[in-house]
Amino acid sequence: QVQLVESGGGLVQAGGSLRLSCAASGRTFSSYAMGWFRQAPGKEREFVAAIRRTGLNRYYADSVKGRFTISRDNAKNTMFLQMNSLKPEDTAVYYCAADATTRPIVARRASDYDYWGQGTQVTVSS
Repeated sequence: QVQLVESGGGLVQAGGSLRLSCAASGRTFSSYAMGWFRQAPGKEREFVAAIRRTGLNRYYADSVKGRFTISRDNAKNTMFLQMNSLKPEDTAVYYCAADATTRPIVARRASDYDYWGQGTQVTVSS
């Protein structure tokens, strides 16, 4: 089992940047593929980005491609989401998640992830 804690959210103006962190404890962090999801009020939780165990392969939702960068530091049991050129539509609670299953293609469905953090609020003002 792994415990996940997000941090780094906040209020930022459109065009600004934020860096989210996801600290993991428990079982070996490097044994999990990791993902970021977000959920805006009244909307379903949606995929943002994911990264394989080694960090060599990264995947993004079309809505954030070119603006967000996912990364991980297995030595520090931490995953990051660098968010640049933020837009008001990026406003949501952001969650990190861990997937314990070995898959040929990284998971993009929330239901495929086994462990979740509590979320961190990101608010982008126009």
